[in-house]
Amino acid sequence: MTDGAVRFMNPVLAGDRPDPAVIRVGDEYWLTYSSFESAPGLPLYRSTDLVNWTFEGSALPEPVGNTFAVDIAEHDGRFFIYIPFIPTPWSRLTDASIFVIHAPSMHGPWSAPIDLGIRGAIDPGHVVGEDGNRYLFVSGVRRIALTQEGLATVGDLEQVYDGWQYPDDWVTEAYALEGPKLFRRGDWFYLVSAVGGTAGPPTGHMVIVARSRSVLGPWENSPRNPVVRTRDAAERWWSRGHATILRGPSDDWWMLSHGYEHGFRTLGRQILLEPVEWTDDGWPIAAADDLGGALAAPADASPQRAPEGFHDDFSIPRLGERWTFHAPSPGEVGRLRSDDGLVLSARGTGPVDTSPLCVLTGDHTYEVEVDIELGPGSSEAGLLLFFNHRLFCGMGIDGERMLSYSGGLRTHWREPAPASRRMMLRIRNDEHIVTGWYRAPGTEWVRHGVRYETSGYHANTTGDLLSLRPAIYATGDGDVRFRDFRYTPLG
Repeated sequence: MTDGAVRFMNPVLAGDRPDPAVIRVGDEYWLTYSSFESAPGLPLYRSTDLVNWTFEGSALPEPVGNTFAVDIAEHDGRFFIYIPFIPTPWSRLTDASIFVIHAPSMHGPWSAPIDLGIRGAIDPGHVVGEDGNRYLFVSGVRRIALTQEGLATVGDLEQVYDGWQYPDDWVTEAYALEGPKLFRRGDWFYLVSAVGGTAGPPTGHMVIVARSRSVLGPWENSPRNPVVRTRDAAERWWSRGHATILRGPSDDWWMLSHGYEHGFRTLGRQILLEPVEWTDDGWPIAAADDLGGALAAPADASPQRAPEGFHDDFSIPRLGERWTFHAPSPGEVGRLRSDDGLVLSARGTGPVDTSPLCVLTGDHTYEVEVDIELGPGSSEAGLLLFFNHRLFCGMGIDGERMLSYSGGLRTHWREPAPASRRMMLRIRNDEHIVTGWYRAPGTEWVRHGVRYETSGYHANTTGDLLSLRPAIYATGDGDVRFRDFRYTPLG
């Protein structure tokens, strides 16, 4: 472990970045996470110290479906991402299906998704056995063999591990054995899984470990399970789980997992880093008692970067890095072009079906603003805090009036904003208290007459594992031009 000269605070990647999958490539680490209904999907981040991460691109321009927890693997100098897709209204899938993409390096270029023919399973975990053969473990936990190229399966899924059973009086969401991740240390294969359910009560999700001399089993549960669990709702990080354990920069060991921040479930599941130690009899244990304070960073880590705001003039559409479409149809990117700002073709009948452009945030308090100009045609556009098509708040304009939204519905409130086809809109989210402002060209800012409280805009309210995100939208007919979007953390 490090001497503590550099310390860091969790999360190491803020905002909704669930189910982290991490791989070490030489002296670097690469990470991605479940991107669900966002496109581009599977954003790729790179780090040399596990604390500071830099966006490098997106591996999945056009998701095949709702993108769940993946695994990254390297074999014979080639890289693979095994991806479970869940059916969506626009996909051709009829069941959960596992695909694979591959590339000569983590920088890409990544292939189109290849269907492995695995149905009714999620959360693939790749491993090369002591026999030299490749396998996928999936939710359940079941196992299936892969060809040496890793692009097809051999045989059928078979049940291989039944998990570790926690006491019945523990307060969890559901048993839900999922998220298998495998690695080898010495003569042992280690199987890291999650049980307890990823949402629900804050004490639900947890990390368990089993091991075997052979990838074929049998699997022995750790006598120290669970390795990680939120034991008390007073802790800062809730529903901790879905972990990857790997070797650190100085041959120490670390765990990356996800968790909800106490009081800020609206931000989704954020990525947590913590040290791992090994017992004398070869079991991994979590070395930190509390993830709510500063921790000693890996050796030679750089100081942790502070959150930063940004100004986007839209001269370059930063898709993946900054903006993603929510629940897009195939070819959604065709709605965009850069021309004195961002021109977005209108779609749908309102925020519920327009596939807005969203920005992830991990800040408790922030402000967003944008300049909106309606083009010819009958259109509506605006600025939202968007969870999903059932839950959002904010405001829009249609050239004649201002439209106000709360709880996923258009409200009865008639804001006395001027009729204008161009308007600047601003929203401040101050620890769930949401205030809006607007101004027409050449006028002063006016506060919207209604404030909203959004602490309930989270997964346990809607049953959807997403987060509350700033978003811009354009619905109806014609084009809308967005200029000078600003995101500013406050406090």
